[in-house]
Amino acid sequence: MIGIFDSGVGGLSVLRAINQQMPHEPFIYLADQANVPYGSRSLDEVRGFAEGISRYLLGQGCKLIVVACNAASAAALHHLRHAFPETPFVGMEPAVKPAAEHTHSGVVGVLATPATFQGALYASVVERFAQGVKLMQHTCPGLVQQIEAGQLDTQATRRILEDALKPMLAEGIDTVVLGCTHYPFVIPLIREIAGEQVRVVDPAPAVARQVGRILDSQGLHDLDAYWQSDLMGQAPARRFLTTGDPQQLAAMLPHLLGKEAGTVEGLKWQSGHLLEISS
Repeated sequence: MIGIFDSGVGGLSVLRAINQQMPHEPFIYLADQANVPYGSRSLDEVRGFAEGISRYLLGQGCKLIVVACNAASAAALHHLRHAFPETPFVGMEPAVKPAAEHTHSGVVGVLATPATFQGALYASVVERFAQGVKLMQHTCPGLVQQIEAGQLDTQATRRILEDALKPMLAEGIDTVVLGCTHYPFVIPLIREIAGEQVRVVDPAPAVARQVGRILDSQGLHDLDAYWQSDLMGQAPARRFLTTGDPQQLAAMLPHLLGKEAGTVEGLKWQSGHLLEISS
């Protein structure tokens, strides 16, 4: 199975893209909602969560792990690759490069959490690809919590985005980079505020393509799942887990994935390890 994790529901935007490109692949999605949001936590703390989750997913037989969280990627991606050298990891990188390549005004907005902006990964991307481009950054305080609560199109959510985007628009941005996997779920609201002339860069499709390339190159596709799906009409195995409220996540899944996703299993943290709890 593919293991996918995030602090909450944001990684579902990446899962959605993976499902669209590889609908036969089985997966486990793990939301660490007991600790959401990661973006305001220290890098060391997020690194500990990411390592514990990765150990759990590997114990469940995952062949590849997608760190579907910009904050966790910034804090832990290098550490995870070193700690688990036999496992391919795919992380999130702020899509500054394509934004810098395609901007006409030379002004690009980046929406992300503090942990992402503080990470070495973001600094490296900016140094390599954003020379000569004016980057305007905003952490959108409270936006992750709004999305976690299912408040995708409320006045409070709109105010957060307007506070972020209006100063950027006044400076002439023509591109907005989404540096948090939660934020694609409010793209319709971003477009209402920014206008259709402003390009919104969602990195999820590119991440899904990278997952596909690794599965291809390492021969990791689940051929049994393909056969069962195509010839027997069986859906691939899919599991959703959370360290928060399973019922709350189950209620959110149809709204964020666009279909009935199924039940959600509960987990709890104990001494840095994840343990299963009764449904």
